[in-house]
Amino acid sequence: MLIKYILKRIIILIPVLIGISILLFIITKMMPGDPVRMMIEPGLRPDLYQQQYDILFKKLGYDRPLYEQYFRWMINMFQGDLGWSTYYNRPVVNCIAEPLKNSIILNACIIFFYLIVALPVGIRMAVKRGSLFDNSWQVFSLATFSIPSFFLGLTLIFIFSINLGWLPFGGMPNSALLEGRDLTVAWIRTLVLPVTTLTIISLAGGIRYVRNAMIDALSQDYIRTARSKGLSEKVVIYSHAFRNALIPISTIVVGVVFSLFGGSAITESVFVYNGIGRLIVQAAIARDSAMVVSMNLIFSMISVISILVADIVYGLVDPRIKLK
Repeated sequence: MLIKYILKRIIILIPVLIGISILLFIITKMMPGDPVRMMIEPGLRPDLYQQQYDILFKKLGYDRPLYEQYFRWMINMFQGDLGWSTYYNRPVVNCIAEPLKNSIILNACIIFFYLIVALPVGIRMAVKRGSLFDNSWQVFSLATFSIPSFFLGLTLIFIFSINLGWLPFGGMPNSALLEGRDLTVAWIRTLVLPVTTLTIISLAGGIRYVRNAMIDALSQDYIRTARSKGLSEKVVIYSHAFRNALIPISTIVVGVVFSLFGGSAITESVFVYNGIGRLIVQAAIARDSAMVVSMNLIFSMISVISILVADIVYGLVDPRIKLK
């Protein structure tokens, strides 16, 4: 039943991805500027310049009709060829390999700290509703929710890098000069500030979602019934209330996890972190159409996959939902 449900959801999402890919391709082609000219070395004689321009124009397939360029791009994409980056002057696949790995490392750390903080804090806020603990975290949530990520990142740099000198300003560890324990320590020091920034930003809404879901669950009749049976408060909270609160919480958590990959562009730029968010910002500034459309399609696929995963998790968590 579950496999059948997943297959149905995938079939439904295929037209969505096709529509997104067509829209992204058209928008990218409407961008101003000529990406071919950016690949040619300036200062060439007019005849050599035009000769090289014609060669590159034909090599990139820009001499073909738009519909043919689109189908050729889609076919190449399914074969692992995302096109040629005019800014880096090499295949897009080779350009995104290292930033993608770095973004996965960054977001894995954020997700870990997000879960170990948001869930217990949100539960305790609901249980201690109206207490100093609850009010303090609500103030924290409202304050951090209104702070832009770049401002928080710059503030942390000012405190811990400039004033205290404990952590690096940004950049990536040099794997050519470091190895073993030294490289691991360098990675940890590099990740501390961007992970802290994005974790704090994501916690702002996360703990409130968990709190509200738990408050709703604790107000249900079955909770009063469980307490009237003499069950301990811990059993009531974690075995009864939390299990039912997982239904809305699971969808929120899945959404946060996948949104981190597309929402860390500003933070990666602030900390000069070589991730896919910073990569797409540079590509957009340089009008690298192949990179922009490929990265946006990847982000769109991540969003669609997050919807699919959220639906599956929702069905698994709530046994009352029939996967039909």
